[in-house]
Amino acid sequence: MSILHKAKDYVEILFKDKLSSVYFYHNFIHTTYTVNKAEEIMKNTPVSKEDQEKVLLALWFHDTGYIECAQNHEEKGVEIMKDFLIKENYPQTYVDDVAQLILATKITYEPQNLLEKIVKDSDCSHFASHDYNDISDALRKEWELTNVRCFSNDEWNAGNLEMLKNKHKFYTDYAIQNWGPLKEKNIKKIEKKLEKEDGKKEGSENKKDKEKEPKSDRSVDTLFRVTLNNHTRLSDIADSKANILLSVNAIIISVCLSVLVPKLDAPKNSHLVIPSFVLLLSSVLTIIFAILSTKPNVTKARFTLQDVADRKVNLLFFGNFNSMLFDDYHNAMKDLIKDRDYIYDSMVKDLYYLGKVLDRKYKLLSITYKIFMAGIIISVLSFGYAFLSL
Repeated sequence: MSILHKAKDYVEILFKDKLSSVYFYHNFIHTTYTVNKAEEIMKNTPVSKEDQEKVLLALWFHDTGYIECAQNHEEKGVEIMKDFLIKENYPQTYVDDVAQLILATKITYEPQNLLEKIVKDSDCSHFASHDYNDISDALRKEWELTNVRCFSNDEWNAGNLEMLKNKHKFYTDYAIQNWGPLKEKNIKKIEKKLEKEDGKKEGSENKKDKEKEPKSDRSVDTLFRVTLNNHTRLSDIADSKANILLSVNAIIISVCLSVLVPKLDAPKNSHLVIPSFVLLLSSVLTIIFAILSTKPNVTKARFTLQDVADRKVNLLFFGNFNSMLFDDYHNAMKDLIKDRDYIYDSMVKDLYYLGKVLDRKYKLLSITYKIFMAGIIISVLSFGYAFLSL
């Protein structure tokens, strides 16, 4: 496994185990995004293989300091990175170079060389993202939950406009040419938002009428959206890990059945029967539990039209509405759309039951890994004992 794959796995586990859930922006998703953007820049910029590795390592670790505190998180990220690379026997000069690249991600730092420019542009690449509004809302919610500051819509939009228009700039030629125009589009979108807010203020009478109507809380919407994305991503990770175990153990069983088992009928190989049985049994059990962890578990509820009218049914889950007639579902969805509390209740139920599915997946996946690990260890020891006892 390359050092970059090791770093990715290390940071992913670190964030999963130790990062607070209030960090809607500074998390593994943002870290992966910056790494991908750095790779995009370096595909179009002449950079040596060693320097590419330094840049990517710095970006994998640049926000790991958030597991302790947001303040001075770059310095804490440097400490975590040093512990990791020193254990991998990397020289001190190499470690110091990566540390300097992590420190270059500070918002006020002016990059001094090409590698620092690449790191800086990658960390701020979301300014040119098509999803900038959603990413910005995630950061806003994070700051609110971590008591940094709460912003009104006007304050937030004005602050974003000031950052994109006057404080930030891209440094690499690739980012300037390819991301600059996208950033300008985001600037125009923010300016339009501010213009709309100003227009609302001018119509004071209309504003009073609108204030009587319930408004959607954008921060709550962002909370649901980000949390649902995180749940979905965790589910994908669990499925991919289960698929890896399925593939590995299927190969083990195939090799055993085609190469090892046919030779066991010979008297000279009788000492290999028990180790082979243990290996095959552990592989079969691992496959069974891996299949159970990925097996769909769709719950179907029975309900009446009165239950729909009383809002006891979650219309957002297909297992509930798949047996409804279209006209009934259409009318029920119309009622749902008109009632904000009903929408939020349905989303809460959706997240809750998705969380229950995730809990089941990860419990089964944990058992699967334990069976696989124990089976491999016992099999190796059994083969070793069988050969030594000859």
